[in-house]
Amino acid sequence: MNKKAVVSVAVVVAIIAALPVLGDNYLMRLGTMFGMYATLALSWNIIGGYAGYPSFATAAFFGLGAYTGALLQGAGVPMPLAWVAACASAALFAALLGLAILHLKGHYFAIASLIVGEVLVEVATSWRSLTGGGMGLNLPVLRMGVEAQSRLFFWSMYTLGVLALLMNWLVARSRLGFGLNCIRQNEDASAMVGINTKRYKVMAFTCSAVLVGGAGAMYASWVYYIEPPDVFDVLTSVKPIVMALLGGAGTVLGPAIGAGVFLVMEEVVWRNFLDVHSAILGILIVALIFLLPNGLLGLAIRRRKAAIVARLPTLAKRRKA
Repeated sequence: MNKKAVVSVAVVVAIIAALPVLGDNYLMRLGTMFGMYATLALSWNIIGGYAGYPSFATAAFFGLGAYTGALLQGAGVPMPLAWVAACASAALFAALLGLAILHLKGHYFAIASLIVGEVLVEVATSWRSLTGGGMGLNLPVLRMGVEAQSRLFFWSMYTLGVLALLMNWLVARSRLGFGLNCIRQNEDASAMVGINTKRYKVMAFTCSAVLVGGAGAMYASWVYYIEPPDVFDVLTSVKPIVMALLGGAGTVLGPAIGAGVFLVMEEVVWRNFLDVHSAILGILIVALIFLLPNGLLGLAIRRRKAAIVARLPTLAKRRKA
């Protein structure tokens, strides 16, 4: 990121961080949702954007983290430790799952990753003695006021979103990011020049899961109740992909931008077209992705390059003069 981008990010981060000062519960809820959406989209970006592997396993990691956090809190484990354990469980599960399915490519990998979430739904629904089955799980109620709870979960999700952004930035600048970029362009050629493609893909898959597990645990603590169809919802896998594509997959900032735009669209459409909000939102998203194949960030970069190219003749004349 250049200096201008860094300044822009800092300004946006500061504005969002100022939401608790306003004391508006609705804005706090939106800020919390943005933190969660940004975390999911940025996490998916590591495996889907950088490596080019269309993962639909986000719901599996999210639900696993939610149940890990809920079960540990129910057993008396402090909430922050339960959140950390949820991150660890999601990362471990992703590493093992990656070893099993990352030899698949394209739509075969996409289908395999999608099935995992459906399998976990059945496991969570059937294992009543542990998960409560279809009745779900209730989490311990926090002994603090409503406003204090709003601030707590806002800052928790917001911090997680910032960590996801930082992780994307570090991956993009690292050898891992270089390797994933090579894999996306030509995996066979990458293996021929000595890149350990399987290791890099498993690392990316694990990175894409760790913070999603934490987001699932935070979500469970936030709503106090979870059930399999909710936390393993297939839309939890679809939405991050849409957000990343909307903002610009394979970029550091794109998924976060897409998360913000998606959240605003979702709220506006839901409030004004309640009965048909899903259909209208779907049409708008498809239209935007079709019109902006490289995302909003890609459009901004393309316009900036065009402006620079347009200025070249003027700059050349000045130098000659």
